[in-house]
Amino acid sequence: MTTKVFITRDIPDEGLNLLKKDKRITLEVYEKDQKIPRRELLKRVKGKDIILSILTEKMDKEVFDAAGDQLKMVANYAVGFDNVDLKEAAKRGIAVTNAPGPEIVDSVAEHTIALIFALLHRIAEGDRYTRAGKYKSWGPKLMLGTDLIGKKVGIIGTGNIGSGVVQRLHDGFGVKILYNDIKKDPKLEKGTDATYRSKMQLLKEADIVSLHVPLLPSTKHLISTKELKAMKKTAFLINTSRGAIVHEKALLKALKNGEIAGAGLDVYECEPLIDCDPKDNLALRNMENVVLTPHTASATIRTRQAMSRTAAENILAFLDGKKPPNAVKPKK
Repeated sequence: MTTKVFITRDIPDEGLNLLKKDKRITLEVYEKDQKIPRRELLKRVKGKDIILSILTEKMDKEVFDAAGDQLKMVANYAVGFDNVDLKEAAKRGIAVTNAPGPEIVDSVAEHTIALIFALLHRIAEGDRYTRAGKYKSWGPKLMLGTDLIGKKVGIIGTGNIGSGVVQRLHDGFGVKILYNDIKKDPKLEKGTDATYRSKMQLLKEADIVSLHVPLLPSTKHLISTKELKAMKKTAFLINTSRGAIVHEKALLKALKNGEIAGAGLDVYECEPLIDCDPKDNLALRNMENVVLTPHTASATIRTRQAMSRTAAENILAFLDGKKPPNAVKPKK
């Protein structure tokens, strides 16, 4: 009897090829390059032993019920796993894995820094200005931006990705780094001269605040009205973690009222919607001082292939009776 594996969306070929080569596996992949409709997902998981899920699909009690008692594993194609109900999975004896790796650290750290430069040097705004035919002549005051050198950059969350951003900023850009996490990191401090601050003190001091925390009940709306009001009026907010870390309505008001200078966002609270209320004129997509990317911080060929390979390797380890290298469990 073979193991039935369902992949909720096509993934890069390195992982697919590993799974296809294994004679123990019968593989089924959702054919369309789009988010699988919920009804279709519930239909397609029926009778499957393993689901390789994408972060856009909620892996919850309803999915587990639809799959059946033989479901033994969810291999999540993402670093985060907020789309998986870990407690329900544990209750049913379903193994859950994620797909971290050094490649993701590289890609997301680079994307974070790209957003910082895009904001400070008004790259996206300048692109729109030029394409609209508004550029007529060089001018001493045309689209003046801000230099990064000499600024204080605050990093909230210094796991692998946050630390990767810290290291790159320290090595290449002449900035002072402040950081906040659940505890101090002496190794990080020694290697980068980073200085620990409480969250609120970091927000008050930093010229740029970059978020790198997982989405948990304790981190939802980690940045809201109180936090945004604490930031400098000249400060910029960067979010490449999860959208709901930032309270969108509070951010919109802060941007409108000039409480902060701008934001660079790769993730959104009501994703895949860019704006929770698309009909509202006060919307992220209408703001010149906001740079938006479509959740592509890890979207490089190298990184997405590595994630595919990692997800597949987790499945193969599980089938070999070994503990998957990237097993995740609910926090107690």
